Amino acid sequence: MPNGILLALIAYASYSGSDAVIKSLGGQFTVFEIGFFVTLFAGFFLFFTRPAGERWRDFWRMKRPWAVQARAWAGIASGVLSVYAFTHIPLAEVYALIFLAPLLVTILSTVILKEKVGPWRWLAVVAGFAGVMLVVRPGFRELNLGHLAAFVNAFLAATSVILLRSLAQQEKRTSMLGVLVGYGLLFNGAGAAASFTLPNAMQFVWLAMAGAFTAGGQFMQLLAAKYAPANRIAPTHYSQIVWAVILGALFFQEYPDWLTLVGLAVVGGSGLLTMVREEVRLGTVRWNPFARTRL
Repeated sequence: MPNGILLALIAYASYSGSDAVIKSLGGQFTVFEIGFFVTLFAGFFLFFTRPAGERWRDFWRMKRPWAVQARAWAGIASGVLSVYAFTHIPLAEVYALIFLAPLLVTILSTVILKEKVGPWRWLAVVAGFAGVMLVVRPGFRELNLGHLAAFVNAFLAATSVILLRSLAQQEKRTSMLGVLVGYGLLFNGAGAAASFTLPNAMQFVWLAMAGAFTAGGQFMQLLAAKYAPANRIAPTHYSQIVWAVILGALFFQEYPDWLTLVGLAVVGGSGLLTMVREEVRLGTVRWNPFARTRL
């Protein structure tokens, strides 16, 4: 189990590295062009991570194609919005809003899956939203479209998790990733074509690095699942809060004040409480409610 937790920590550090590189490319390319190249390079590296017993050429064979495609489109929209958010607002604020996803899963599960939610999980939802208010402080600072993009991203991520609950035991990982990469290239490619800027050699390196970080995170997360159950891996997701503070301060001169730090801690605590209640309710959690739902 310690190996699985360590691999999960490395996975989320890798994801944070990708997000930081994407943020650094803001203003150099359109959102769609960044998304296209990150998806392209991530897809290239992920090609070599095929699970045993699956073949990429069979990725289009699905038992529930409409649900798989709905999950892919949610992931694509989430990816576009995340690029916009990361390139327009501080890392810590993006993560605070995106980390609402597990709490939104609780809300959506009552509507879509007709699950019963107890008082502790509702308390976690209320606390999570309160933590986000401490971070973004609407009415005390200017909010912009980047904050809206991050919030909608959280909603789409929650939608993807709900879909993954019903698909995890029925569909191949190659199908889930293959459809996501294929649609991502088509959608972002069409958007990038309207205003395409050819990257120079150094920009290509940074774009490839963002894709490699994303693919590395996916691969490490897959390995982590082999050594530890999802309910032990899930809390490591909140290590990204630490990375948001460190990377934001080191590379983007983003220094969160004490209210922001308290808000991030509340958001993290509420998400962990949600995870604990899931374990109590379901026994051994067989799905990771914090799995990456975008490239």
